[in-house]
Amino acid sequence: MHASSTPPLADSCDTQEQNAPQSIWELFVFFSLLALQGFGGMIAFVEKGLVQQKKWLTREEFLGDWAVARTMPGPPAINMSIMIGARYFGWRGAIASFVGVFTLPSILILALAILYDQFNHLPAVAAALRGMGAVAAGLVIATGIKLVGSLGSNVMGLRVCAVLVVITFVLAGLMGVRVAYILFSLGALACVYAYICLSRKESSR
Repeated sequence: MHASSTPPLADSCDTQEQNAPQSIWELFVFFSLLALQGFGGMIAFVEKGLVQQKKWLTREEFLGDWAVARTMPGPPAINMSIMIGARYFGWRGAIASFVGVFTLPSILILALAILYDQFNHLPAVAAALRGMGAVAAGLVIATGIKLVGSLGSNVMGLRVCAVLVVITFVLAGLMGVRVAYILFSLGALACVYAYICLSRKESSR
């Protein structure tokens, strides 16, 4: 009786690491604050908030959800917020997350657009925007490097994942192929191969 009432150490660790939003209001506040931080692209802040701070997702889960969010029409960050909200609170959570991600940044963008229209001719403003662009690129690269570490547990194996990463970089970064074409061709092949790997793993048990 005593042994069965005590969960294994690994399971207890997983439970401690995995959290969930407690209310729709928490979803709204979280994504509102997250959106206000997402200058130059939100992926770095989305990953940090969902995986490291709130621990609503593991890094592997985030990578999978982000891949789905990238394949759907619209901004990936908004798609991701809708997916997370719907997962925990259904359509009400999806709406709360969407409103949180969309409302405050829209107001801020309108205000900044008005200011930019007044001061965009100043050299200092142009230089500041170029500096922000470099920082945003650094954040995206840093997040990408962190996410690569989670590929070690991917069902396709690290070598296949590394090949896919390199091919994607060459196609998108060097050859300028549209992301949609890469997702629906290379991404589709990766999905098929992952399914085959899962089937083999299940049949070998």
